[in-house]
Amino acid sequence: MKVSTRGDYACRALLSLVLHGDGRPTSVRDIAERTDLPQPYLEQILLALKGAGIVRSKRGVGGGYVLARPAEEITLAAIVSAVDGPIAVGDFGEPHQNGACDHEGQCVLLAVWADVGEHMRRMLEARTLADIAAITRGEAPWPEPVT
Repeated sequence: MKVSTRGDYACRALLSLVLHGDGRPTSVRDIAERTDLPQPYLEQILLALKGAGIVRSKRGVGGGYVLARPAEEITLAAIVSAVDGPIAVGDFGEPHQNGACDHEGQCVLLAVWADVGEHMRRMLEARTLADIAAITRGEAPWPEPVT
């Protein structure tokens, strides 16, 4: 599985709010300029994040977006799920058990794909926006590659 462009952009936009948003609303234009993301697409993403309760918006002069809860409580899994749906390797269905598989090896592979998706979900749940902000600021080490 790969994280979609929407998932990546959503994480980048929210990271920008953490790094620059001292609790005051930040306009979509400012987020787009800081992150070099296309503003119309970013507006759609922020609406999805608002619908998921990850950000709040304020209208009018001085309006924009703020995090709806502390960065320590917002996982990368929550962000990606909000814009892309459930985290899974694919939509292959559930494997049969105890030799009831219709096609040779299919159920074993279905179980492997499900395991891979679960591993990715757990990895994304283990990282919060606060963690990523600390790494970005140089306050925490970069993630170690999985070997």
